Amino acid sequence: MTESAARKQDPRPPEGDWLGTKFLRFEREGPFGVCTLDRPEARNAMTPAMYFGIKYAVNHVASDPDLAGLIITGTADVFAPGGDMGGGGEDNWLTFGSALGMDALPFDTLRQSAKPVVAAVNGLCQGGGMQIALCADMAVVSDRARFRVPELYRGIADTYYSHMLARLIGPVRTRDLMFTGRTLSAQEALDWGLIARVVPHDDLPDAAREVLAQCCRTAPHARGTIKSSLDNYIGLYDRIGMQASLGAPESIEGFSAFKERRSPSWVHPALRLDERL
Repeated sequence: MTESAARKQDPRPPEGDWLGTKFLRFEREGPFGVCTLDRPEARNAMTPAMYFGIKYAVNHVASDPDLAGLIITGTADVFAPGGDMGGGGEDNWLTFGSALGMDALPFDTLRQSAKPVVAAVNGLCQGGGMQIALCADMAVVSDRARFRVPELYRGIADTYYSHMLARLIGPVRTRDLMFTGRTLSAQEALDWGLIARVVPHDDLPDAAREVLAQCCRTAPHARGTIKSSLDNYIGLYDRIGMQASLGAPESIEGFSAFKERRSPSWVHPALRLDERL
């Protein structure tokens, strides 16, 4: 067996601060790691490798004694818009849908992180990106940010959202967000209790670092106990039902409609729009 063939059969985790995809940057700023979604040509649409890279970044910081916490942020006017359902990206090693199991996503890892994680939400935040912000320990949000949960337009029964949002903002507002796919401004998200802090856009990097510093000064074992208590309050979502929906006919049609910039076939003909929902 040649050396190159042996390497192909012996995959290893990323070395150093490399997160396994060129669309994520990991930088060290003093005691903090900063993970930046950097795919401007696709407005930071997340490939499976990017999702997994964020999960890896959380664990990478957790295992590094030189780092006290992690900041996750985006570029330009986009934090994270969710998954790239167009299937693009040079790092694309897995398709979206039933093949992308929840175990490859970073949400539970964020909830379990022993070291503090702050989401610095610099702009558009929807789909999986909004779930990252909700599962981080804190979200510090630019006044330019916008939030949206479009999963039902894609045919995805996102029980993670319905479960978590009902506990954070109540079932009435959860229905409002999920059934209409409406967009919330940063101020509306603050008023609803979806987020805790909104700052002027230009102040976001410094504000996020200050909040992370404050979190990192708290006693780690006591903080972990509080985090566990809060995680128990959030509880578990219907993982089996959500996973089943990812490969169901509605999600396949929802993904196709998104790629083709049209309304899905389940929309009444009189209500269809000549654009992506």
